[in-house]
Amino acid sequence: TEGKVTVWNKCAARLTGYTEEDTMGHHLTSQFITEDFRASVQEVLDRALQGKETANFEFPLVTKDGHSRVEVLLNATSRRDVEGRVVGVVG
Repeated sequence: TEGKVTVWNKCAARLTGYTEEDTMGHHLTSQFITEDFRASVQEVLDRALQGKETANFEFPLVTKDGHSRVEVLLNATSRRDVEGRVVGVVG
C-alpha cells in the first residue's frame, strides 16, 4: 500500500529493460512512470486501494536506458486478504 513494487513480471522486464531486482521495493509512480502520467497512474492505484478497480488504463513506462517509453495497459485490481480487506494492488 506504499506504492512500492512487490512483483515485476518477465514481460515488464523484457519491455523496459528493468530486472526484478531493479524494481523491487522501489516506488512505481515516482521512479518508473513518465512525469506527465504520474498523477493519473497514482489516482488509478489509489482507487484500487479503495476497492474501485480499473481496466485497460494506458500509460507509458520509462525504459531503463531513460531514452524510451513503452506504452502499457494497466488493469488495477485490489489485492485482498482472507477477510476481504484491501491490502494492495495487482496491476
